[in-house]
Amino acid sequence: MRTVTGRTDHVVVIGAGLAGLSAALHLLGAGRRVTLVERDRLPGGRAGLIERDGYRFDTGPTVLTMPHLLEEAFAAVGQTMSDRLTLHPLHPAYHARFADGSSLDVHTDAQAMEAEIERFAGGREAAGYRRLRHWLHDLYRAQMGRFIDTNFDSPLSLLHPDLARLAALGGFGRLQPAIGRFITDERLQRVFSFQALYAGVPPARALAAYAVIAYMDTIAGVYFPEGGMHAVPAALAAAATEAGATVHYGQSVTRLERTGDRITAVVTDRQRIPCDAVVLTPDLPVSYRLLGARPRRPLALRHSPSAVVLHAGTDRTWPDLAHHTISFGAAWKQTFRELTRTGRLMSDPSLLITRPTSTDPGLAPPGKHTHYVLAPCPNTAVGPSAASWKDLGPRYRDSLLRELEHRGLTGFADAIDTEVLVTPADWTSQGHAAGTPFSVAHTFPQTGPFRPRNLVRGTANAVLAGCGTTPGVGVPTVLISGRLAAARITGLPAGPRTTAPLPSATKGSPA
Repeated sequence: MRTVTGRTDHVVVIGAGLAGLSAALHLLGAGRRVTLVERDRLPGGRAGLIERDGYRFDTGPTVLTMPHLLEEAFAAVGQTMSDRLTLHPLHPAYHARFADGSSLDVHTDAQAMEAEIERFAGGREAAGYRRLRHWLHDLYRAQMGRFIDTNFDSPLSLLHPDLARLAALGGFGRLQPAIGRFITDERLQRVFSFQALYAGVPPARALAAYAVIAYMDTIAGVYFPEGGMHAVPAALAAAATEAGATVHYGQSVTRLERTGDRITAVVTDRQRIPCDAVVLTPDLPVSYRLLGARPRRPLALRHSPSAVVLHAGTDRTWPDLAHHTISFGAAWKQTFRELTRTGRLMSDPSLLITRPTSTDPGLAPPGKHTHYVLAPCPNTAVGPSAASWKDLGPRYRDSLLRELEHRGLTGFADAIDTEVLVTPADWTSQGHAAGTPFSVAHTFPQTGPFRPRNLVRGTANAVLAGCGTTPGVGVPTVLISGRLAAARITGLPAGPRTTAPLPSATKGSPA
């Protein structure tokens, strides 16, 4: 593994999002002095917080999986996650609703999910689920250590026996047909393949290897932190400060000073901070601009679809909603064509509706509720421009409310006390390329060793972290990216310091 050369005693980490905080903790644990610089007044980055009228809205990810990755970040500085966070396992992990009126609960417990599938689609599909669960376990084992949790220096890094194992599992085929080998019910196929959208690729075109996200969502367990998702970066930041990190909030990095190929100081709008090395976690265009270099690639980077998010504080809720509810439209292939090719807004949307107050009522005033409605939409490179969302946003908000009413959330619009609408225009203003918070899509030319590297040629002591670089998009992967960035600086092994819990493929397993 290539590492940063020369002195690395003092490291400046730009960005106190999950990747930056993970990097900071692992650097501190390796004896480095760390300064964190964050433009916002709170930690979190994409995992931010809006407080309004007594409601607390998480602005970023709502699904937390693989909490052992958090545990190892705290452990790097001799702390424990349980001292900082209270995590509630979600049962069910999701509730799925379909356009034909059917629904099922998605359990991470093997026996509970098998029984639910038998009720929903019959014994043959339940037996297929058992085989699918085994396959997902095998896929996870084959990928995590060698293809996800690793620093790549070249495509030659792929030449390992695990590559043959992954190929034998069908990991280099397409996701949707791979899922179809085990379950034939089209509704169930959606439950185990919609996660490809997190990676920015339609299930019909995504690598089957990305079924590992379904493993995380439907087997490893889904959790919710008390205090909301923003409690995670808040806890990580508190741990970093206690371990000795200096944190500067409300400061924007304006430039990097360099001598030759080394960054010698980080300059903000308030101060100059000398450093021996730097970790950059902003979106790739921002990091490349600061570095004054953009890697040459044979093809331009493609970005994932974006999303419109409606945060709604309401005076009532709807009992059919779980903590996470996926409301599928009737369309499927057409939806992905619209999101990734034609650039049209979904004509028959599939929505993620999250109700955090079902698990933590303290996120809203007494008797009130928070709802987070996420509607995928095209990014600004293929769909409406950021400027057009100024007028389009309110109209699309109204159409979302009509769709929610149509899907059984009667009176939703009238129940809103306060709301915040987030569109690609907002993501653009936050510096996210193509107006998407989901960064670079996980197409084959942008996966593994072909993804933008976390070491940038021409700069000897700068490392990238975050969802645009290795290993990619998602809470687990950005936490890993922070540790991988730290390993580039410290030279310590990049592998995990703790062992991930591996639920049984056949027996009931705790979520």
